Amino acid sequence: MLGAIAGDLIGSVYEANPIKHKDFPLFHPDCRFTDDTVLTVAVAHALLTGQPYQVAIRDWARRYPHAGYGELFLRWLYADNPQPYHSWGNGAAMRVSPIGWAFACEAEVLRQAACSAAITHDHPEGIKGAQATALAVFLARTGHDKATIKARVAQLGYDLDVTLAALRPTYTFDVSCQGTVPAALVAFLEAESYEDAVRNAVSLGGDSDTLACIAGGIAGAFYGVPPAIRARVEALLPPDLWAVVAAFCRRYGG
Repeated sequence: MLGAIAGDLIGSVYEANPIKHKDFPLFHPDCRFTDDTVLTVAVAHALLTGQPYQVAIRDWARRYPHAGYGELFLRWLYADNPQPYHSWGNGAAMRVSPIGWAFACEAEVLRQAACSAAITHDHPEGIKGAQATALAVFLARTGHDKATIKARVAQLGYDLDVTLAALRPTYTFDVSCQGTVPAALVAFLEAESYEDAVRNAVSLGGDSDTLACIAGGIAGAFYGVPPAIRARVEALLPPDLWAVVAAFCRRYGG
């Protein structure tokens, strides 16, 4: 999950100012955490404490109400009786990386990913995006190679044969799971390191913080997160968010 949060921070400044290259400061002076980080921490908190996903997500999002949530999520967040709103948005995938660390078998990772998504994103594409991301993290952290990760995730229904060079020229801002998750996976699959995966994701010029969050979560599980990047994340997060990250990493890794 540390890799996902670092990706969110790194990509945050390029969401409104997209770029199509990899030559940028890794931590821009204006980088900040967004809803991707807050909700990733919320899922991690649920796993650490046994709290239901819905309770943890509503609690943490209300602590940080200006982190950049979508309009439908905000309505759900403050509803008296919150119900899923059939979303296919990439919010289901950007918050799910802790699940890839916390469970010991693929079937349970897929089940828990679906549960975490369905409280809001109960559209089949929302469920699939969460499952694909969590599965990739699980396979990466359990020692599988990229060919296996690609093949297993593709079985869920994503075309991962496209290249970044083919995607980049026409890729635009896209908040859907179907437009974000496979692109983020390709950014990881073509990478040579954790940092390279995040740079690949940002260079697509789309929903940069979420692309980098998803790609970074998988790359962090595969390569590990360099200590210098971990230190920057700790310095940039408020103490309550970092405390959950640190506790989760002590228990599960990631």
